[in-house]
Amino acid sequence: MFEPVIPYLLTLAFALAAIGAMRRVRLWRRGQVSPVAFWQGLAAMPRRYLVDLHHVVARDKYMSNTHVATGGGFVLALVLVVLVHGLGLHSAWLVWPLLGASLLMTVGALFVWKRRQKPASELPNSRLSRGPWQRLPKSLLAFSLGFFIATLPAAGILPEGTGSGLLALVLLAVCAWGLGELVFGMAWGGPMKHAFAGALHLAFHRRPARFGGGRDTGLKALDLNADKLGVEKVTDFKWNQLLGFDACVQCGRCESKCPAFAAGQPLNPKKLIQDMVTSLAAQEEVAYRGSPHPGQEGAARTGCPDKPLVESMLDSQTLWSCTTCRACVEECPMMIEHVDAVVDMRRFLTLERGQTPGKGQEVLENLIATDNPGGLAPASRSHWAADLNMPLMKDIGEVDVLLWVGDGAFDMRNQRTLRALVQLMRAAGVDFAFLGNEELDSGDLARRLGDEATFQRLAKANIRTLGKYRFNRIVTADPHSLQSLGTEYAELGGELNVVHHSELLAELHQQGKLAFSNGQSGKLTYHDPCYLGRYNGVYDAPRYLLDQLGFERTEMERSGFRSRCCGGGGGAPVTDIPGERRIADMRMDDARSVDAELMAVACPQCTLMMEGVVEPRPEVKDIAELLLDALVQPAEQPNKEEAHV
Repeated sequence: MFEPVIPYLLTLAFALAAIGAMRRVRLWRRGQVSPVAFWQGLAAMPRRYLVDLHHVVARDKYMSNTHVATGGGFVLALVLVVLVHGLGLHSAWLVWPLLGASLLMTVGALFVWKRRQKPASELPNSRLSRGPWQRLPKSLLAFSLGFFIATLPAAGILPEGTGSGLLALVLLAVCAWGLGELVFGMAWGGPMKHAFAGALHLAFHRRPARFGGGRDTGLKALDLNADKLGVEKVTDFKWNQLLGFDACVQCGRCESKCPAFAAGQPLNPKKLIQDMVTSLAAQEEVAYRGSPHPGQEGAARTGCPDKPLVESMLDSQTLWSCTTCRACVEECPMMIEHVDAVVDMRRFLTLERGQTPGKGQEVLENLIATDNPGGLAPASRSHWAADLNMPLMKDIGEVDVLLWVGDGAFDMRNQRTLRALVQLMRAAGVDFAFLGNEELDSGDLARRLGDEATFQRLAKANIRTLGKYRFNRIVTADPHSLQSLGTEYAELGGELNVVHHSELLAELHQQGKLAFSNGQSGKLTYHDPCYLGRYNGVYDAPRYLLDQLGFERTEMERSGFRSRCCGGGGGAPVTDIPGERRIADMRMDDARSVDAELMAVACPQCTLMMEGVVEPRPEVKDIAELLLDALVQPAEQPNKEEAHV
């Protein structure tokens, strides 16, 4: 046998892996400074891998079990190979576990092989890249079977010296293949790179609050005094963002859930991450063997770490196609932050180059001039409430609940939602008031379009205004305002307790302060807004309320954390990147597929996008409107003569 050669083979594989690791670390270090808790991160990494990451992987039971067998089997087998064949410890306590680990890994590798033989059309939740990834199951089998056979003599199953010289050479070649791909290739850019980069990515993740069941969805503030605003070149990203890009396993889960990709707009989140990797490693795009950005099938570019991304690897339309819905982030088993990368690059285009497409530039100019995206007279913000006798914070100074109306105040359709909410709060006896014309735009749209300067100006102005008054919490019917005020203002000094109107109304009903008739009939479905669900984790309150009304509620195929975007987030309606279909049309098809007569929504953007779908289609109503229709004791109508707003 070739037993005496194995220690040298292992030493060579580990030495080459160490050299490759140093080269890879040098690439990541070309990124910008990002302080991390180094030792704490390393200590937390095993739990993050075994619990948090596995929790995401486990959504696909087939792949979860396969990964446990291959990954767990490989790690255990490699350690035992070093002890048994590298150090010559032929104890039965080591040899037999090595045989068991090798067999476990073999079983996993066979399932990997079986999965990779299927066409993508048979894997609806997976769009696996091909190319080098297709050789991975063979490499796994080479390692597991090679060392299984090589260990049989040590276990006494075969006599020492079994096999001819030729057979020994074949077995040596098989073992060398397995070690080359799984150890040496792990650090030199092969498919197993995800294991090396992924483990470090989990240790030094840019958002450690995401682990342990936490939620961290707010964009990070940009230093407006920096020499360069946003990301122009791949090396403008933080070093641990580059590490995260390298962890991508090209499984395509992000691609399968991306609404822009499904609509035929030029964005594929998996390809986007690989564009970053290709640029960092100065590789050619032809090495990528997955789905391209729609409409860019013929592209053949070469990455360069020192060239602008938009000119070397990306079309700007790819960045503007993103709705920032976070479906890709939620789905990614390696917990990569696609949306951060998109907005970082948008910031450079908007702030440094002034290249916001479509009506985006006009909207930003409106926000700068009038503090609202429509360019409407700021004093008209309160006109919707002229007959509601709404109390103003400047007159009262202190209330229990401050109503944040958002930019729905300028839209006649969404004014109906606000008016319904006001009547429901009055029926429940809520002590509330609103800012009136003191309220400015939350800045959500400016931030998603990359205009961080306008966002920070609006946010700081709103924080100053809110600081003048006393209230226990803010309630809003706008999930985009909920995200900005409740999550993203904190970094600028605004620690605010903000809830969505569905949460407040559910609480009031549970306290017996609101009662609804359950006599409604018909089939209803609920559309989860991205900024309410995936961004803020609010899934139960809207469903609880709807279940009080008597409708037959059915879930669409994509609901909850996998809900399909309406197409209205991230400034998509104003940048208006063309595709093959409208995202809103696809979402309405989801509702039609469950024969819904009514679609309940909980976001002004969703309302506008869904009602923009050509009829016939289900009727669209906000939860507040549905609740008001079923209110057992409707609020008294205000006396117009008493209105003072």
